[in-house]
Amino acid sequence: MLELITFSLLNGIVYGLLLFMLSSGLTLIWSMMGVLNFAHASMFMLGAYFSYQIARYIGFWPALVVAPLLVGVIGAAVERYGLRHAHKHGAVAEILFTFGLAYLIAEFVVMLWGRNPIANTVPAVIDFPAFTLFGTSYPFYKALMMAISVGMFAFLYLGFKRTRIGLIIQASLTHPHMVSALGHDVPRIFVLVFAIGSALAGLAGVIGGFALLTEPNMAAALGPIVFVVVVLGGLGSIPGALIASMVIGIVQTFAVALDYSMLDVFRVLNVQVARDSPLYEVYSIKIAQAAPIIPYLLLVLMLILRPKGLLGTRET
Repeated sequence: MLELITFSLLNGIVYGLLLFMLSSGLTLIWSMMGVLNFAHASMFMLGAYFSYQIARYIGFWPALVVAPLLVGVIGAAVERYGLRHAHKHGAVAEILFTFGLAYLIAEFVVMLWGRNPIANTVPAVIDFPAFTLFGTSYPFYKALMMAISVGMFAFLYLGFKRTRIGLIIQASLTHPHMVSALGHDVPRIFVLVFAIGSALAGLAGVIGGFALLTEPNMAAALGPIVFVVVVLGGLGSIPGALIASMVIGIVQTFAVALDYSMLDVFRVLNVQVARDSPLYEVYSIKIAQAAPIIPYLLLVLMLILRPKGLLGTRET
């Protein structure tokens, strides 16, 4: 039992940190620009595909650097030549633009790599045990994922909350005319923010792509859970995104490991439930079966009880 709890906790932390890696860029973009980017998970997907292709020619470690930079360049181009013009027409135009962009990126991936999953396996250079616990080895690539996630959090929190450039970027959102009057190029700052947010998503794709199934629908599968994390943590809150990611990761991982239902609880309590009972089918649902809906249940409860999220300052 202790082994199950320990490894479930470790896997939950890894999954939670992966969610944070994916959601941190979106949180950054919202915090600094007020834009909900529906194509953000597509940047994650591009990072996974780019790293797979680059690693085939020059290796994993160069791909870890080059792939996020390429995604960041794409993000900068998207903001400069697309989103900036949509922004003039309001939030609805921004949402429709990023929503359509997500479909364009998905079709772009299909044209280049096909509709079937690619063999994006763990690279040999990081495919070895990090440590052994209870006679079971824990892979190094998961430890690397943890380290990169923690480094990403430190970069975002310290870089944008404790440095001069971070203060300038935040002021550009709330007082753009004042920042411009002080001699700063506000449009260029927004390009930089969108590029950094996209690059972070690309970095998450590099390190998380081989932990998941790399295929053209991965962005559509991951996109909803990213928005759940951002809303739970509070729109614009980096620490809130980290807390929400960890909660969802750990709770969902433990839920998957629990093969119990309400019928099992009733048996322990010596309560008989007949098969013709109207709620028998509901009582028979295993916790593991209900695990995928837990994040969305938390989302609904959060929107009812605290719409601004755990650490958010804006109403969602």
